[in-house]
Amino acid sequence: MKNDILVYVFDDYADWEPAYVCSELNQQDSPFQIKTIGSDKQPKKSMGGFRVIPDHDLTDYPKDFKLLIIPGGDSWLEGKNREILPVVDYAVCHQIPIAAICAATNFLAENSYLDHVKHTGNTLEFMKKAAPHYRGEDFYIEKQAVSDAGIVTANGTATLEFAREILLLLNIKNPQEIEDWYHFNKLGFYH
Repeated sequence: MKNDILVYVFDDYADWEPAYVCSELNQQDSPFQIKTIGSDKQPKKSMGGFRVIPDHDLTDYPKDFKLLIIPGGDSWLEGKNREILPVVDYAVCHQIPIAAICAATNFLAENSYLDHVKHTGNTLEFMKKAAPHYRGEDFYIEKQAVSDAGIVTANGTATLEFAREILLLLNIKNPQEIEDWYHFNKLGFYH
């Protein structure tokens, strides 16, 4: 039996941001499987135009999931998607890792999840502007992706770094294999 990784999907989510890590975690020989969670089970249309029917909604998700991935998207900046908050709270209370990228980091910042952990996002200035209740400035690091205390954060240009930090956190392969995977995908055959 495989361990569930939940990916939050919502209308206009940035589908490319979790793509690298999901394809690795969902491999046949992986101990994990990707499952989607939405506010309900109605189809969600990504920024790239993919329609996804969530596997779970906010009432029926598996309580023993191993990671919650929260992609970015413009709707975070409009104050939408707050319905995922109880799932985030559940994960934090049960020491289940959370990974947020791009504007989803602002959501974590606004809701005090980044006040005492090292993190990054789409610049400190943007974080403070988009999350007026944010108090984690002393823990902000200007880096593509950061992992600390079970929370992975990344800016919107860091899909591969985001994936690398998650793979390292979940210990899916040895660190050198993960680093080799990262460099191959970042630099390609010819560099």
